[in-house]
Amino acid sequence: MSNDFLNVFLNEIKTNVNGFIAVAVTEIETGLSFGNFTVDSNFDPELAAAYNLEVVKAKLNAVKALNLNQDIEDILITLSNQIHIIDISPNKKFMIYLAADASKANLGMTRAVLRKHKLDLEKNLA
Repeated sequence: MSNDFLNVFLNEIKTNVNGFIAVAVTEIETGLSFGNFTVDSNFDPELAAAYNLEVVKAKLNAVKALNLNQDIEDILITLSNQIHIIDISPNKKFMIYLAADASKANLGMTRAVLRKHKLDLEKNLA
């Protein structure tokens, strides 16, 4: 994957998500971080993604064990003043971890931005 693509990708997320705090792109199987960006020096998106990778793996295993034959679109974690969205690529190889200020972010718009960009991510990382 080119650094140019990743830089554009991270910037698009930062620019198009109201209340943006941080974003990280991680490979699900290996935990390899492809890139991250934050506007808050106290928020480590790579560390947050690493912890939340365990949530993703557990949920993927649960869906499989229950024979749900469903894809996980995203996982939403609502904190008192932040929303965290974990978006999973259609091929289940990559996740986008996003944190945003709950008072500024519009959940529907944020999900739409992630949906739009995760397909480009999958094409460029595959």
